[in-house]
Formats: sequence, structure tokens, C-alpha cells
Amino acid sequence: MAMRHFLLLIAVLLPVVIPVRAQDLAVNGPELTEWMVPWENTRPRDPIIDANGRVWFVGQAGDYVASLNPQDGSFDRIDLQEGDGPHNVIVDAEGALWYAGNRAAHIGRIDPKTKEITRFPMPEGARDPHTLIFDHQGKLWFTVQGGNMIGRLDPATGDVKVRPVSQERSRPYGIVVAEDGTPWVVLFGTNRLASIDPETMEITEHELPRPETRPRRLGITSDGAVWYVDYAKGYLGRFDPATGDVKEWQTPGGESSAPYAMAVDDQDRIWFVETGPNPNRFVGFDPASESFFGITEIESGGGTVRHMIFDPESGVIWFGTDTNTIGSALVRR
Repeated sequence: MAMRHFLLLIAVLLPVVIPVRAQDLAVNGPELTEWMVPWENTRPRDPIIDANGRVWFVGQAGDYVASLNPQDGSFDRIDLQEGDGPHNVIVDAEGALWYAGNRAAHIGRIDPKTKEITRFPMPEGARDPHTLIFDHQGKLWFTVQGGNMIGRLDPATGDVKVRPVSQERSRPYGIVVAEDGTPWVVLFGTNRLASIDPETMEITEHELPRPETRPRRLGITSDGAVWYVDYAKGYLGRFDPATGDVKEWQTPGGESSAPYAMAVDDQDRIWFVETGPNPNRFVGFDPASESFFGITEIESGGGTVRHMIFDPESGVIWFGTDTNTIGSALVRR
């Protein structure tokens, strides 16, 4: 049986834990734990961990930014304006929280001490900031799915610049930053990836071989390879920026597996969630052996797991679910 334990939040926010003895990761998959979020049907998503070990996330359908203390299972909530529709939250070097106001055309900064919110409005056309990430210089990069743009916000000045992608309805979606400082984006409405010059913001688009490919999230391994999941046809792909070569592997769930959330751990293993099956399935891939391993069902069902991040300090991947939980996957022992 896959090792996992599922935590349910009860009246005083104390988790009920079903412990399972840790076994071999490759055979039994990661150890999964979930905490039930106390605000029902708010679509908690896109968690990130801060320097103090608190896990921050947004309630996309509840208009809040909140945190989980994994040590005691307690939650804390910061309310946003009604209709903000936050999509993603990240933490800067000073501990400030930055969220994407997806339904209200802004990016917000929350002071970690006063909880005061500063809103940075988007330029014309950039109506729905989507996923945020910091580069190595502290600049904030973001995708604009419906507005069909890629943007950059300078936290020091508040200056916001956006650039359109070449094709209509390209739907810029997942974003990561490579070791050399290059932001990479998937263009979910196409079979393309995009790389951005961090100085000029010039966008270069890279076409993938299969026209039906629809990449949704991506990650980068230590060799500089860009990995993506094809949500439409159930593939995991590797793109080599140096040569343009592409290699793909059909995911274990096949064409209808709908792989979505994705992360790379510190051993260069690829992790993603198949959201087609019910319950969703957490899947590992070893690039060295080109093999899938550790397929594990998500206890709550998952609904859809949309985004996740790897924390190198703890060896844990954090994710949110449409079944109203925040989850962790222990992938390094």
C-alpha cells in the first residue's frame, strides 16, 4: 500500500494523523500528508514555504492569502478585496508576500508585519496576472493568460512592463527561471515554449514537434534542460535549449492522464500530478533511467492539483487541491 497519511482539520484545528511506516520511495512513492483548509470550497492553491517554515497559499475562490503552520496544523488568513481572485503567491527575501490578483488586474504586496496591502495595477490589456516568480535579481516575472502577455515588475520602483506573445490565444501559463536568469514560459494555448531575455524582455518562441501538444507547467533540471507536461495528450517532455532537441515519454495514465502540477527536486527527479484520474495521482520520473516510479494516489482525491513547489530544506513538495486541502509530499529521506 502506498505510504501516506491524511490529516483532517477538526474543531480546534488539530490534525488527526494516520501514520504509516516509511518504506522505499521508489516502490511505494512519496509520503503524502494533507491538511483540510477550514474555509470550505475556496480552492486553496499554489503554496510556497517561507524562511520560518510557514506555508502560504491563496484561496482563489475565497479572496484571501493564508498560511499553514505544519507543526500544529493551525491556519491564519489575510482577507483581500471581494473579487480579487488571487491565483498565486510568492515570498520575497524580506518575507513580504506577493500575490496575483487574477480577476482584478493587479499584483499585490502584503507587508509581513502590518498585513498592509499595496496594489500594483496592470498596464492596459494585462487583465489577469496568472503565475508569479522572482528571478535571481529580485525582479518579479509573471504570466498573463487571457491578456496573452509576459510581464516583469520591479519591486524597488513599482515599474511594470509587459510584452505580448506572437500568436493570439497563446495563453502564457507556467513560468520558471533558469540558473542563467532566463525566464521560461509555457504557452498553453499552443505547442510552444517561450524564453525571455531578462534585460530586453525579447521573447523567443520554441515550437514543440507535435501540433496537439499543450504544455501547462514546466521545470528545469541542473543540466539546463527544460521539462514540461503536455496536459492535452498525457506526455512528459524534455526540451534542450542548446540544441532544440525534444524527447517525450507517455505518462503512466496515458492520453487522458491530464498531467498538470509539476516540480523538480534536488536530485533532478521530475514530479507531476495526473489530474485526469480520480483520485489524482502523484508520479515521479527519473531522467537517468528514463523511468516512472512511485505512483501514489492523493487521499482526498485532489480534484485538480494545479501548481506545486519543492522545498530543498525539508525535501518536501507542497501542493494545493480542489478538494480544499494543502498537501505535502516527502520525496527525500
